[in-house]
Amino acid sequence: MDTKNYFAEDIMGRSREEVDAITREQINDVKARGLIDLNIDPRKSIHLDTTKIAYHSERIEAWRRGERVAPITIDMALTQKCSFACTFCYAGLQQNPSSPVSWETYENFLDDCVEIGHVKGEGVRAISLVSDGESTENPDYYRFLLKGKENGIDMALGTNGFKISPEEIPGLVNSLTYLRININAADPNAYSQIMGTSEKNYYSVVQTIRDFVRIKKEQKSNITIGLQMVLLPEYADQVIPMALLGRELGVDYTVIKHCSDDESGRLGVDYSWYKSEFAIELLHVAEALSTPDYSVQAKWSKMMTGRDRKYARCYGTPLLLQMSGTGIVAPCGSFFHERYSRYHIGHIEEMRFRDIWASDEYMEVLDYLASDQFDARRQCATLCLQDKVNEALYDLVEQNIPLPDVKGKPRPMHSNFI
Repeated sequence: MDTKNYFAEDIMGRSREEVDAITREQINDVKARGLIDLNIDPRKSIHLDTTKIAYHSERIEAWRRGERVAPITIDMALTQKCSFACTFCYAGLQQNPSSPVSWETYENFLDDCVEIGHVKGEGVRAISLVSDGESTENPDYYRFLLKGKENGIDMALGTNGFKISPEEIPGLVNSLTYLRININAADPNAYSQIMGTSEKNYYSVVQTIRDFVRIKKEQKSNITIGLQMVLLPEYADQVIPMALLGRELGVDYTVIKHCSDDESGRLGVDYSWYKSEFAIELLHVAEALSTPDYSVQAKWSKMMTGRDRKYARCYGTPLLLQMSGTGIVAPCGSFFHERYSRYHIGHIEEMRFRDIWASDEYMEVLDYLASDQFDARRQCATLCLQDKVNEALYDLVEQNIPLPDVKGKPRPMHSNFI
C-alpha cells in the first residue's frame, strides 16, 4: 500500500488527540507527495449518497394511489451469524433466537419476489444481502445469489469477504450487480482490533479482493466492486490509508460512511464530530485521492444529518423493505429484535413471502409507520437504510415537492437499489 505505517500497537485505548495528530500527519503526507486531485469529481460515474427512487415513477404513482406495491429493493440476510466482532456493529444490538431456514424456503421466496406486485412484471427488482448478518456464513448463500440472478432480479452482496472461496468468485462476478467488502482498516493490526478478528484474516480478505478485481477484468464483467469503511472518530487515522488501499487494489470505489446507532444511543456515536472542521477536511482530502477510474466517497448527507431527521413518518418501507437473517419479515432493521415484535409481519419459514406480502398485517404495519401515530425522530435508529428514500417521499407527499424529472435521462448505475 502506498502509505506510511502510522499505526500504534494498541489502537483501542488512544486519546482523540493522539488519533488527530496521526491523521494530520497523513493529510500532510499525501498532500506533500502530490497524491490528491482537488478538481476531481468522485461522483461522476457513480453516486453512493443519494436515492434512485425517481427512476421508479410507475411504482411511486401506484403506491400513492394506495395500491399494494412490491418493494423495489429488499435488503436482507441469510443468517444472523458472523465470525467477526466489529466494534461498531449495529446488528449486534438486534440478536434474536433463530434456526436455519431451508433452501426450499429461499427458493420459494425468490420465486415469490417475481410473482408479487400490483401488476404483472412489477415485482421485486433488486435484493441486497446485507441486513443483520454475514450471509456468506450460510452454505446456501452462493446458490441464492445465482438463483436470484436467474429470476431476473439484480443481486448484491455486502460481506466481510472471509468465507468466500476462490471457486465461487467467477460465479459471483457473473451474478452480482455489486459486491461491497466491509473492511475498516488498511493496516492488519488495526483491522484485527476494529473488526474483532485476526491479522491473518486481513491478508486472506485482501487476496480475495485482488481475485475479484482480476476475474472481473478477465470476464469483462460490469460488476461494481467496492470497499466500505464505517467511520468513528477514534478510527479517523484509518481513512487515508483505506482510500489508498482501494486505489492500489483496483476496486471501483471506497465509501466512508457514518455509524448508525439505535434510538437509545447504545453505541455512543458522537454525531457532532462528523460536522467538525477537522472531519470535513479529512473527508475532502480522502475524496481527492480519487482517480478517473476509482472513486472515494463520503456519505456527506447522512453524516451531516446525524440524529436530526426532517420527517416523522416513515413512507419508504413499502418500497425498500428489510428482512432479518432469522427469516423475520419486518419493515426495517430498526425493528428486528423481539422487543419490537409488534412490527414483525411474518416469518418466511412459516408462511410463503407472497402470502405475507398479501396479508392484512403487512399493510397494517406499513400504514402505521406512515401515520401520525408514529414518529421516526423518536422511535427509530439513526440514519436508517430508508432515510434518503424517506426524505424524498416526505418532500413529495407532505411538501408537494416533486421527485426529480428523470424522463429521457440515462438510468444511473444500480438504479434498482434505491
